[in-house]
Amino acid sequence: QVQLVESGGGLVQPGGSLRLSCAASGINFRIATMGWYRQAPGKQRELVASITGGGYTNHADSVKGRFTISRDNAKNTVYLQMNSLKSEDTAVYYCNARVFGSESWGQGTQVTVSS
Repeated sequence: QVQLVESGGGLVQPGGSLRLSCAASGINFRIATMGWYRQAPGKQRELVASITGGGYTNHADSVKGRFTISRDNAKNTVYLQMNSLKSEDTAVYYCNARVFGSESWGQGTQVTVSS
């Protein structure tokens, strides 16, 4: 059974930083494409960043230069370092895993950017 457990969300002031973590189990993590998505109230879920098993990364234009996705295969964990946070980054952030055509989601972690 695949489990994705996110952590690291919270309340932060504009300009601040947070690091999200997603610990995976029940999958072949080394070959999984891992991603972070977010969903703000009243909006569709959108891709924030993804990283393949080989380490190729993709970041949404809205977060390029501010967010960085990375992975630690020894710990079966993917990270999202978020810097220079803006109010529009407020959303529930979800971890996603795709491997061999199968897709799994975490439960989500709330990120609120507010003064």
